[in-house]
Amino acid sequence: MKIYWIRAQAPRRVLALVKHLGLDAQFVWMDAKVGAMRAPDYAAINPNCKAPTLVDGDFVLWESSAIMAWLCNKAGSDMWPSRQPDEQVQVLRWLSWNDNHWARAVGPFYFEHVVKATFGLGPPDPAELEPMIPQLKSLAVILDSWLEGRDFVACHRLTIADFQLAAMACDWRRAQMPLAEFPNIVRWLDGLDRLPAWADPWPAHPVDAEPEHA
Repeated sequence: MKIYWIRAQAPRRVLALVKHLGLDAQFVWMDAKVGAMRAPDYAAINPNCKAPTLVDGDFVLWESSAIMAWLCNKAGSDMWPSRQPDEQVQVLRWLSWNDNHWARAVGPFYFEHVVKATFGLGPPDPAELEPMIPQLKSLAVILDSWLEGRDFVACHRLTIADFQLAAMACDWRRAQMPLAEFPNIVRWLDGLDRLPAWADPWPAHPVDAEPEHA
């Protein structure tokens, strides 16, 4: 099984899950700075020219939430409750909420403060983020209220919904997301950071041997 990845938050979910479940996989790093994901051979398996992509024998899959469900099925893990419809829809609810609401609100902060620095795209632009603050806070109220008395977002245990929701927000301090006033979100995110696989999901790759600002 191969996982094609870049150092970004969608692959992070998948890489963390592989590590957390103890699955055996080959990790193929794609150098986005030289256009590796636009190469014809990669576009043939992922026409979106993005990462992650999973190749398991003749089976090819893209989109991180789908890949995570596949990995749980392979491992027999109830982090994706494939045999429990009532729990499965709970996880699906939060996967959908992330993709349609949460990621769109936190994503610009991650882009301005993390992606730009990673790819040398210039300094953060506060003018781009100011209009996003009310939307992010309104969604944070929903999530924070839901997490009152809960350690996880679904099924009273760790599921792929936690990895999906936390991915963009795990760097909230660095990305200057206005989340400090939401104690349940902060508690939940800090709790996930105590999972070794979540805290350090990244495989070694050639750039790791270079100076940080080389």
